[in-house]
Amino acid sequence: MESQRPAKRRCPFDGVGSSDVRRGDDARADPPSKKEKTPLKPKRYAFVGTGNRVRMFLDPAASKYRDQAQVVALCDLSRTRADWHRDRLQKKFNLPPPPFYRAEQFSMMLQETRPDVVVVTTMDSTHDEFIVAAVHAGCDVVTEKPMTVDAPKCRHILQAVQETGRHVRVTFNYRWGAGATEVKKFLSGGTMGRVRLVHLEYLLNTRHGADYFRRWHSQKECSGGLLVHKSTHHFDLVNWWIDSIPNEVSAFGNLAFYGEANALQRGDQKWTGFSRYTGRENGQDPFAYRLDDPKLTDPEMEQGLYWKAERETGYLRDQNVFRPGITIEDVMSVLVRYRDDTLLNYSLNAFSPYEGYTATFTCDRGRVEYREFHGAHIVQGAGSKSLVDEHGSWKAELKVFPHFQDPYEVQIPFSEGGHGGGDPLLQEQIFSLSPPADPWARSAGHEQGAASILVGVAANESMRTHAPVRIGQLVELSPKALRLTELV
Repeated sequence: MESQRPAKRRCPFDGVGSSDVRRGDDARADPPSKKEKTPLKPKRYAFVGTGNRVRMFLDPAASKYRDQAQVVALCDLSRTRADWHRDRLQKKFNLPPPPFYRAEQFSMMLQETRPDVVVVTTMDSTHDEFIVAAVHAGCDVVTEKPMTVDAPKCRHILQAVQETGRHVRVTFNYRWGAGATEVKKFLSGGTMGRVRLVHLEYLLNTRHGADYFRRWHSQKECSGGLLVHKSTHHFDLVNWWIDSIPNEVSAFGNLAFYGEANALQRGDQKWTGFSRYTGRENGQDPFAYRLDDPKLTDPEMEQGLYWKAERETGYLRDQNVFRPGITIEDVMSVLVRYRDDTLLNYSLNAFSPYEGYTATFTCDRGRVEYREFHGAHIVQGAGSKSLVDEHGSWKAELKVFPHFQDPYEVQIPFSEGGHGGGDPLLQEQIFSLSPPADPWARSAGHEQGAASILVGVAANESMRTHAPVRIGQLVELSPKALRLTELV
């Protein structure tokens, strides 16, 4: 393989977030001694949104990086949910429970606890309100993907960052996986010439895929649909792999499997006629998900965060996937033209017998194929504990098919941790005061976060209007830029 070409831009997150640099006019640190370095103060982190997802960020801050990251507050719609985490922080990590603030007290939390960084893991459609409020209060932000769900909210975030000069990191952990990184290294090396066409097929199985249809994600106004909530990972990977910016999108999609009407049409009426699974005798229903089931992978978490919080929030985490009222698609096809004229042909299926994805690259000098395999299909009668976790069973392969030469395989190193080893590397970048340099520019800011979601947002608009959609008509994203690395 020819020499690799690392990204040239400096990551905007390098050195950002320590208490010496937050709120520029507040920082009046004395110059460091010439003889010894002044030790960096721990960053102060507040967390808004205390569902299951926050554990990916809260736990490393409370354990491995506890000397570098101080948990100063939790904020949520539900005190029940937040108290579950506060109790866990005390019992599992021996930390004093941080103060709790309700969502409507978010501004008060910022004033009273003065965080350096706010971590946002709320429902997707609410990300923008917390991001905008945080940056205007002088904080940097780490937000779960997707950055937001539609064009007006995206413009709101971009404008707030421009006005304040603060930094917003979007946590694309797929970039940090061992396999995805090897793809980036290989394509950047130039061995196969320029990429002209990408095919990416993503399959969600009937365990993981079905779960989006039990939860708030099944309402497009909350999640943007799977083309925003889930596919933002995949569009970001392609943007990053080929170092280009999406320009025009055409899309088709249907709700073809989940939902009451589809079940009845197939003759599966026995799985319909009820709103949720908990409290029912579900017999052999392979999609049943009871919050009182001891076979759940983590019943204490499911009950503490969701079942016990129902009276407070009204949110049901275990809705029937074959109920009426689902507003997102479960099978989708998208065609994207990039600013450098590279093409992407993308599809997503949320009811596959197995899970994983295939990405193929048609290049000037041949073809590159990358495959990831994730997890297990639902097996009739099997409890959740007997099913292999979709990230724990991760494996990948990268094959190269040069013109006029024998094909060969590129070895992918094994890496511990979720998402193919990506999670711990991303956590280190977020919480370490001196994270290692990253030659592959895997940290994404607000502009790269926008470049990803806007493919899904444009796809939703294309499905609605039955016409191609130019992304610039939705959000003007650095119109003179050609490469993703030109965006923050």
